[in-house]
Amino acid sequence: MPARLFDAQALLLARRDENRKQSDVATEVGVSAARVSAWETGRSVPDPEKLPRLAAAVRRDLDTLFPRNGRPDLADLRADAGYSQSATRALTGTRTPGPVAAAENGQRRLSKEYEQRLADAYGVSVDALRRAQERSFGHDVPEPGESSAAKTASADSGSGVLPATLAGKITYVLDRMPAPVTDAALAARGNDLVGAEVLTEDLVHDLRTGVVTSASDEVLRALAEALDTTPLMFRSHDAGVERVIAETLVLRNQVAAIAARGGAEAGLSAELLAFISKEVSNARREALASYDHEG
Repeated sequence: MPARLFDAQALLLARRDENRKQSDVATEVGVSAARVSAWETGRSVPDPEKLPRLAAAVRRDLDTLFPRNGRPDLADLRADAGYSQSATRALTGTRTPGPVAAAENGQRRLSKEYEQRLADAYGVSVDALRRAQERSFGHDVPEPGESSAAKTASADSGSGVLPATLAGKITYVLDRMPAPVTDAALAARGNDLVGAEVLTEDLVHDLRTGVVTSASDEVLRALAEALDTTPLMFRSHDAGVERVIAETLVLRNQVAAIAARGGAEAGLSAELLAFISKEVSNARREALASYDHEG
């Protein structure tokens, strides 16, 4: 499920920008001020169905404050409408949320008698509801009128090889990150690491979704820094180079996951983990040096 990207810092800044207290936001969302504080400090993450009210409480557009990287499935539509799964009992007129839960889990499709009720409650058409349902069953159903670049980016990101398009490559890296990252956060990180205002939130969004299909070397470098990869990933069309980059990304994430568990489960010592991490970093620096030489 392409859950919305929750950014604690963005929430905090939006609330302060609107000169609202945590208690004000808490009242509108229906939680305690302590819960809002926990969200803003990253100690916890709000349930998906609370995000619409949370965005409204800080006077921000839902898609802008909490963007989603991908097409919505049934659970996404429900959450965007502000309903918990248990609350759908009132919508379907059933004693349990079973019909909705089964459809969201890709086990049993909704009966037609429920489709119109849920579509009305979610604020979408029946066709949109059915497309979302198919995604819950693992089918990558595009939206009507969706650009071919966006379709390619989505399809590319799920493969085991490095995608061919710039949008696909960006999505490939994002899908393998340990936690969701917003376009705004990527832009800020890239600019900070290269020491220049190269990226903007809108530019990152357009590159990620395929609206913009190419970029200058300066932009690619900042983007690579933000994603902790090499600009060669976006610049090279050599299959061998791309395979090495893809395998390095996988190895880096595996090392990070093992390190997070202390290495004990995999039988790796702290020294060995440090060595592997160092070698991966060295490979990245060598690739970057090669990029500089070629440029």
